[in-house]
Amino acid sequence: MADVAKLAGVSHQTVSRVINDSAHVRAETRQRVLNAMRALDYRPSSVARALATGRSQTIGVVSFDTTLHGPASTLFGIERAAHEEDYFTSIMSVKALDRVSVVGAVDRLRRQGVDGILVIAPQLAAVHALAHVPATVPLVAVEAGPEEAMPVVTVDQYAGAAAATVHLLELGHRTVHHIAGPGEWQEAVQRLEGWRDTLAAAGAEVPAPLAGDWSPGAGYERGRELLAAPGMTAVFVANDQMALGVLRALQEARRHVPRDVSVVGFDDVPEAAYFMPPLTTIRQDFMEMGRRSFALLLDEIDNGRRTPTRQTVPATLVVRASTARAPS
Repeated sequence: MADVAKLAGVSHQTVSRVINDSAHVRAETRQRVLNAMRALDYRPSSVARALATGRSQTIGVVSFDTTLHGPASTLFGIERAAHEEDYFTSIMSVKALDRVSVVGAVDRLRRQGVDGILVIAPQLAAVHALAHVPATVPLVAVEAGPEEAMPVVTVDQYAGAAAATVHLLELGHRTVHHIAGPGEWQEAVQRLEGWRDTLAAAGAEVPAPLAGDWSPGAGYERGRELLAAPGMTAVFVANDQMALGVLRALQEARRHVPRDVSVVGFDDVPEAAYFMPPLTTIRQDFMEMGRRSFALLLDEIDNGRRTPTRQTVPATLVVRASTARAPS
């Protein structure tokens, strides 16, 4: 930094102000400092900054099964939000969301000196695991979590499922069948509850739900089972990947979508608009969830305390060609 100051003809403090993006530096002076930094290939030391400020400018993220669209997109949204605020991310992937795995990942991130931790916690087991993290650790649960214990940012899964069900009922379908996600996933439970409560409120029959594992293969198998359901004309599927399997099962059975059966998914994966037919689905705003969770974590870091709060990102119905009026 002293070399940069000498080359730019300014003080050490001025270089520090430029590095920290202070507004109290004239534009001409700032440019001289930046030119000197480029000429000397100077980069601020994150270690030195951490020693001086007590902040590492790094957050930790505990992630799980990023082969799935939801967790992977959530992680990307967090990384983008952190990047925009000049923060680094240290990612710790775990094979299971049990107490030992989650608490162990949090401990490893703390040893790295991260300022705070975001936990992508879609499974019920993670809720119980997070209860064992010390309250002094800045922590935000993303996707789901215990409302009473810590800050949580999540998409409104219940309202999204209700919107999908209402859409199908308004098209004249007498009831809506449901292929749910795995029971240990909170999102699957909330989507199932939104579907069931909406049917009950409308006075419609509530068929027994079928459960899958989020994969197209599970959607295909459950879709084949639904073919035996008398009068089945509408299906709400808990994610787009399973909906893809359902579309294939219906096609093989010569059941036209949407003339014979309407199908709605959940997630709005990038490929959903290119399914055959293009899939009506519920869109989750993962970028907004990343921004909100990161901002909430920064507040926690700044305030030095964990304040239980819940921020809910709306889910949006995206209507495409896989839904239509119920057959007469």
